[in-house]
Amino acid sequence: MIIPNKLKKGDTIGIIAPSNPIINENIEEIEKARQIIEKLGYKVKYSKNLFSNTNKYSATAEEKAEDLNEMFMDNEVKMIWCAKAGENSNSLFEYINYEQIKQNPKIICGYSDIISITNIITEKTGLVTFSGTNFKTIATDETDYSLKEALKRFVDGSIELGIASDKYITIRSGKAKGKLIGGNLSLTRGLVSGKYSIDFTDKILFLEELGLETGPALVSNYLYYLKQNDVFEKIKGIWIGNYTHESGIRLEDILLDTIKDEYKFPIIKSETFGHIETKTVIPIGIEAEIDTSTERKIKLLENCVK
Repeated sequence: MIIPNKLKKGDTIGIIAPSNPIINENIEEIEKARQIIEKLGYKVKYSKNLFSNTNKYSATAEEKAEDLNEMFMDNEVKMIWCAKAGENSNSLFEYINYEQIKQNPKIICGYSDIISITNIITEKTGLVTFSGTNFKTIATDETDYSLKEALKRFVDGSIELGIASDKYITIRSGKAKGKLIGGNLSLTRGLVSGKYSIDFTDKILFLEELGLETGPALVSNYLYYLKQNDVFEKIKGIWIGNYTHESGIRLEDILLDTIKDEYKFPIIKSETFGHIETKTVIPIGIEAEIDTSTERKIKLLENCVK
């Protein structure tokens, strides 16, 4: 396991767009996010292809991977923040220089489609990566919850998940330890098998999904795919984040229908990650413990930055 260095005042944060393009109103949002971060005392450096839209649906995979690789190689850059998510960050996989990342470890953060990249980087290199707010979201969120969580994790080095008022629900009781893995359900499904897959053995799987795009039947499809590929045989526990669908059907209801009584691992839920305002920063590759007998129900057991 490789732990990245903390972020310090005056450090440079590199911004990349490894998923959908930064176009139209996104350009103004990125600029506003830059101003917010600079006022906090950090420098912001845009990647060469940040505003590229070569394919008319995104930059090319080669352009996006070039930006990622260059940011890891750039000694001036101390953290890499993904600008926004989308649909095709997995297109970078074959172009990422994983050996280069091992030699130049640093913080990389994003959520939704970005978790494809962060999980694969952790799998291939051992670098701890982070599921947390995207750079653009700093400017579009109505609260500063997610930004404060990022600063708490990356600058202060805190291992506290969320804030004291966050509520946790027990779906299935129990206690388990394991390294954190996962994020968005549909993207995690894409990492189950094949050349670019991740090892689910003895992990705590955290899952969320965007209800606007993924209805209950499709959630069921994804969860059954995980079951049919023995993911639930391997993991130690599940932490569910936000899933809001107009039907009112909950992610935990679909999960329980999928797994029945075949697995005994603990399952908890909180509204502290996903496509919502309240996004804590979850380190991928760090040991955590679920204990449903406690109020917070999950805690990190290791430092995420040094």
